[in-house]
Amino acid sequence: MLCSYSPKIAGLDDSTGPNLEGSETTSFTKLSRITGSSYSTIASELQNRSETAKEKPGKADETLTLNYDFLPAMEGEDDSSNPMMEEIYANGGDDLSSSTRKSRPIISSEQLDIEAYAGLYSGRTKIMRLMFIADHCDNPAMQMEALRMAYDEIKKGENTLLFREVVKKIDGRLGPNYDMDNVWCDAIDRKAEQRKEKLESELNSYRTNLIKESIRMGYNDFGEFYYAHGALGEAFKSYVRTRDYCTTSKHIIQMCSSAILVSIEMGQFTHVTSYVNKAEQTPESLEPSILPKLRCAAGLSYLEAKKYKLAARKFLEVGQELGNSYSDVIAPQDVATYGGLCALASFDRTELKNKVIDNINFRNFLELVPEVRELINDFYSSHYASCLEYLGNLKQNLLLDIHLHDHVGMLYDQIRNKALIQYTLPFVSVDLRMMADAFKTSIAGLEKELEALITDNQIQARIDSHNKILYARHADQRNATFQRVLQTGSEFDQDVRSTLLRKNLLKHEYNLKASRKL
Repeated sequence: MLCSYSPKIAGLDDSTGPNLEGSETTSFTKLSRITGSSYSTIASELQNRSETAKEKPGKADETLTLNYDFLPAMEGEDDSSNPMMEEIYANGGDDLSSSTRKSRPIISSEQLDIEAYAGLYSGRTKIMRLMFIADHCDNPAMQMEALRMAYDEIKKGENTLLFREVVKKIDGRLGPNYDMDNVWCDAIDRKAEQRKEKLESELNSYRTNLIKESIRMGYNDFGEFYYAHGALGEAFKSYVRTRDYCTTSKHIIQMCSSAILVSIEMGQFTHVTSYVNKAEQTPESLEPSILPKLRCAAGLSYLEAKKYKLAARKFLEVGQELGNSYSDVIAPQDVATYGGLCALASFDRTELKNKVIDNINFRNFLELVPEVRELINDFYSSHYASCLEYLGNLKQNLLLDIHLHDHVGMLYDQIRNKALIQYTLPFVSVDLRMMADAFKTSIAGLEKELEALITDNQIQARIDSHNKILYARHADQRNATFQRVLQTGSEFDQDVRSTLLRKNLLKHEYNLKASRKL
C-alpha cells in the first residue's frame, strides 16, 4: 500500500470513487481520468500529505482536501475548469464544487430604477411609460415615484389632458406640491386657443395664395400643435393632409415619420406598417439617419402583431446610427431586449448563431443589456438553467414595458419549449430526473410540459412514467423507404397510363370527330 493513512478525499466521495484504503488503483484511475494527470504525480502528492497528517496526532480522521492546482491541465484546457464536466453540470448534474464551472454573473431581481429608465426616453412616450409603470406596478413606492416624475414632465409641456389624468391618479398622496394646478391649466388652454386661431388664419391665407409649400407647412404646424396638446387623432389627420402638398422625397419622409410617430402613440400599428412601406419606397429612406428608425417602427408593428420572427429580423437590422435619435419612440436598450427575446423565441440554432451572436452590429446593442446577452449565449451553449434564471429575473421589469408586456408570457413559453426540444433532440433516452434538475422544475411539471409538446408533435418521443424516462421515437427508416418506393411506383404507373390514353386519343382522332359533331 502506498500510504497507511487513508482519509477521504474531499470532492471524491463514495459517489465518485471509493476511499483510498483497499482500492488505491480504482481511486487513482478515477482521479487520473478526471484530472488528466499521471499516477505518479497523484501518488506523490498524496504521500506527502499523508506524512504531514501523521505528524499531527488526534487528527487521523479529518478529511484530506486535495488541491488540484498542482496537477497539470489537460492539453487544450484551461486550468480553472474542465469543459466536459462543466457541460454535465450545466445540464443538470450535481455540481461537485462551485469552481468546477465558470462563474456567470446572475442578475438579482432588483426593482426597476425608474429615474434611469425614464432618462432613456423623451417626449410623450416618456410620460406614457411612466404612467404605464404606475398602473401596472404592485410597489406603492414605485407607483408614486413614476407619477411624480410624470407630473413634473407634463408641466414642461402643454398637455393639460394628461396633466388632469395624472393628478387624478396621484389623488393627493404626494402632498400639496402635486395637487391640481388650475392656474397653469387655464393659462395653457388660453394660450392654446390663441395659437390655434393664429394657425387657422395663416392656413387660410396660404390656401388663398395656393402656395403648396406654405400649405404643407401649415398642416404640419397644426399636426405638431395637436400632438403637443394630446389630440392624437387630429394630429394624425393634419400630418396625412400634408401628403398632397409634398414636392420632394424629403417631404414624404417627414410626413411618413410624423404619421408613424402618432400611430405608435395611438396603438394603430396597421397605419405604422403602411407608412413604413411608403417611406421605404422613397430614395431618401436609405439615409443612415432614417433607415434605423423605419426598421424600429416596423419591428414594433410586427411585435404587436405577434409575428416574432419578422420583428426579430427588423430589430437585428437596426444600425448603430440610431443612437438616441429615436428616444421619443424607443431606446437602444429596447432594440436589444425586443430583438433578443424575439430571436430566441423564433430562430433555430443556426439563425441564432449567424444573425444574433455573430452579428457585430447587434452585438453593440447587446452590450447595453448584459443580461440579455448572457441569456442568449447560455441558451446557445445549452446552459438552460442559467438562461431560465436570467429570464426569471428579467420578467418583472419586462412586464412594466409598454410594448412588451402583452407578449412576455408567450415569448417565455416559446423560449422554454425550444429549450426542452433542443435538450431532448440528441438523445435516444433522457432521465426525467436529470432533466427536471437542469430546468429547475419538478418531475410532475416537466412531464406535463413534455406531454403538451408530444401531443403538439414538436417532440417525437414516449414517456415512461414509471421509470421517469423519455424515449425518443425514431421513424422506421426501412418502412419509410419502402413506402416512398411504392408511392413513386404508383405515380409512375399513373403517368404512363395517362400518356398512353392521350396517345390513343390522338391516334384515333377522337378529338377531331367530337369537334365535327359539335
